[in-house]
Amino acid sequence: MAEKRVLRNETAKGFSIQDLIIVAVLLAAGTVLKLFVGSVVNFFGMKPNFIIASYCLAILLVRPNLAGCAIIGILAGAICQFLPGTPWLNFISELLGAAAMFFMIKVPFKFGKLDLNPLLATFVSTVISGGSFVVCLLVFMGAETSSLVAYIPIVLGTAAIGSVLVQLLYLPLRKVLNR
Repeated sequence: MAEKRVLRNETAKGFSIQDLIIVAVLLAAGTVLKLFVGSVVNFFGMKPNFIIASYCLAILLVRPNLAGCAIIGILAGAICQFLPGTPWLNFISELLGAAAMFFMIKVPFKFGKLDLNPLLATFVSTVISGGSFVVCLLVFMGAETSSLVAYIPIVLGTAAIGSVLVQLLYLPLRKVLNR
């Protein structure tokens, strides 16, 4: 008889084989989507950041400890090394986004029977990741302060798109993984 996969509790340490597979598959899917679909799906200059959405979804499903979230964030930053742009800044931004996700998944946010925590947690984590990326651009790359103002709607729009995507995927994936 097959064992039923149970979502890990918060006191568990380390990643199980199933957790590693979930994280790897979601980060790979996020990378492929970012590379091949990200430039096609564009809403007024805002497009989903599938890598952020994928690690937020992985953290929601696996529920790792803070160190595990940091590892996931560093892995996401490492993946960004192979993508166009200023990828080395992603180590900082994705680490902060993953850490924010760790704290946000602990905040209950329900509207009736609907659990809106994936939506809220992903939105906040994406804003923190995108915001820290923009701040790193200012500090390390010497970008102008006016660019910070220009990036605000892009970061918020990207966060909105990603959070809706994660909210839609979370419940069916959680049900599948609990079988």
